[in-house]
This record gives sequence, C-alpha cells and structure tokens, in this order.
Amino acid sequence: MKAAPSSLLDASAISLSGLCLAHCLALPLVAAFSPVVATWAEAEWVHALAIGLAAPMSALALWRKGQALGVIAMSLAGLALMALGVAHWPSHDAETPITVAGSLLLAGAHVFNWRRRHACRT
Repeated sequence: MKAAPSSLLDASAISLSGLCLAHCLALPLVAAFSPVVATWAEAEWVHALAIGLAAPMSALALWRKGQALGVIAMSLAGLALMALGVAHWPSHDAETPITVAGSLLLAGAHVFNWRRRHACRT
C-alpha cells in the first residue's frame, strides 16, 4: 500500500488543528444556546479522539530523517500542550487557552514543514 504524501498529511493536520480551534473557541458560544450541543462540547471522548488523531498524523508527516529540529520541537510542544489541556492541568479554567496554544503550535509546525518541503522542490 502506498503511503500518503507528506503534503496531504500536513494539510490534513492543519485542518484538524482548525477543527480543534473551532471546538475550543466557537463551540462554547454555541453550547450556551443549546443544551444538546453543551453536552457534546464537554464530552471527554471528543478530546481523546482529537489527540488520538493528531499524534499519529503529526508523527507520519513531521518525524522523518533530516527533519528540522525546530519543527519537531514545535510539534512535541503543541501535542504536549494539547494533552495538558485535555487533562485539565493546571485547572479546568486553563483548558481552553492551553489547548488553543498547543493546537496553534502544532499547526505552525505543519505549516513550516509544508513550506520547507515546497521550498526544497523549487
């Protein structure tokens, strides 16, 4: 079976980060008006699923021989912050800012990877 191209994985990971940001920032506003959405917004399985998709997708797209150390550091820091946010550390109130920061770092790592890969081709 042929492996997915790295640029497709980067684009998918950036899109997943965008969904994470929408979930963290917009969904609470929508949830204020709908109890059904509020229940779904707080479901722990949604957060576990997001981390479960983000970690392997990032590993496939970013962690390869010759990868820039900064890209790897950004991706690890982003994943760590996302995991801390999901674990409600240091507090439940800090979940959103920590998770958003992690999502932005991870998306940034994928953007840098994408740009670096395309710069090498030209």
